[in-house]
Amino acid sequence: MQSRFADSGELVAEDLGCRRGERLVFTGVDCRLAAGGALVLTGRNGSGKSSLLRLLATLLAPAAGRLWWRGAPVSGRLAEYHSALHYLGHLDAIKPLLTPRETLRFWAALRGTTAPGVDRGLAAFGLAEIADWPCRWLSSGQRRRLALARLIADPAPVWLLDEPAVGLDLDGEARLVAAIADHRAAGGRVAVATHQPLALPDAVTLALDDFAASPAAALADSW
Repeated sequence: MQSRFADSGELVAEDLGCRRGERLVFTGVDCRLAAGGALVLTGRNGSGKSSLLRLLATLLAPAAGRLWWRGAPVSGRLAEYHSALHYLGHLDAIKPLLTPRETLRFWAALRGTTAPGVDRGLAAFGLAEIADWPCRWLSSGQRRRLALARLIADPAPVWLLDEPAVGLDLDGEARLVAAIADHRAAGGRVAVATHQPLALPDAVTLALDDFAASPAAALADSW
């Protein structure tokens, strides 16, 4: 079936539904991210903010609906789509024996990047002075900064960020906001699930509470 968004150059979620185990979390979610756009996901605990980000990252299969990227279904071009996004979840995914510098090089190599901007990533999140410490010495806030530094060291047009400011001090939060602003100014897109207010001008807010599924709802797979 042709999507009404098929000719769009945007990232589009169309009529998404999410099932976790036996529970329907939400249904009927439409959202879109154009170049320079920001989407803020809000809602109570359990409303599906993290699940929606995981659907957008294709880490979960939707119970209904489709994702479109640059005018075509994501399902038919997964490798291309994955290369275009960064997903940052609740876990920082940092090996304690590596240094921050080695960590950024590792992640860039994993994505096939031959010339990563490691120094840019370290500087953007205030990690240059501790770049060669073992990561086991880092505080929780420093580990979060390092996870975020991957966004800069290995650029991608789509950022999917789940509670990215958790554990950050005021300086770290300011650096995060600045990084998002620079990313959007360069034509990047960002979707953020957050309970902490972030300064994201002109962001679209999507309240997941408005899409809560009824217990009796039945959804058919259409991925």
